[in-house]
Amino acid sequence: MSDRYAVIGRPINHTKSPLIHGLFAEATGQTLEYGAIEGGLEDFEAQVMQFRHQGGQGMNITAPFKLRAFELADRRSERAQLARAANALRFEGNHIFAENFDGIGLLRDIEVNLGQPLRNRRVLLLGAGGAVRGALLPFLQAEPSEVVLANRDMAKALALRNELDHPLLRISRYEELQGQAFDVVVNATSASLTGQLPPLPGEVLSGARLAYELAYGKGLTPFLRLAREQGVAHLADGVGMLVEQAAEAFAWWRGVRPDTRAVIERLTIALE
Repeated sequence: MSDRYAVIGRPINHTKSPLIHGLFAEATGQTLEYGAIEGGLEDFEAQVMQFRHQGGQGMNITAPFKLRAFELADRRSERAQLARAANALRFEGNHIFAENFDGIGLLRDIEVNLGQPLRNRRVLLLGAGGAVRGALLPFLQAEPSEVVLANRDMAKALALRNELDHPLLRISRYEELQGQAFDVVVNATSASLTGQLPPLPGEVLSGARLAYELAYGKGLTPFLRLAREQGVAHLADGVGMLVEQAAEAFAWWRGVRPDTRAVIERLTIALE
């Protein structure tokens, strides 16, 4: 009987995770089963426990269950604790281990796949939701010159800064970005999902080396279109992050990290 894994979320019909992990298993010679589970808002925890009791060894967690998965676990990594969210669970004996690979997946895509190291660079993160919470610790460990977090809700941004209490992290209102320059700008807001643009002032993107849209498969979003108009040299969406965080989870479960390049190429959609 094959080892069993699954992704759980709501809705789940759009997920690429079974394809990605199937390709990883094939490439690394692993034998496993990987399925998709439509999570229930009322019985998510029961579904996870049922999968575990039926022999499941691990799960990927997607929206809207990452916070609940974190609470369900009794062993949590530092990354998961900072994000207060889990995007992967592992079942061992009586314990449920929680991890959050979103941030290191994003960092690896930026630094390795896109060739944009953050060391000594000025980084702008737009938004203060779960994706940013997951990204902050890996980003700061990459030794940038500064990470600026811009968000509409300043109370939320302030709480996050106070929680992390890192000398390289600064928070800002959008209008306070006027006249500032950044090397890397990451849009982690939900604006692009509804065809909108974060309220960026002036030419704040001009001069950036990379504009990164966390959403993937959306083509040239308003954020990326603005970046192109302002002359940003490199535009990217989140497909690389999707694959890299999956590779981290696969390695956490299976002890071998698959190569990601072929899978990223297969899933990449032209931005035009």
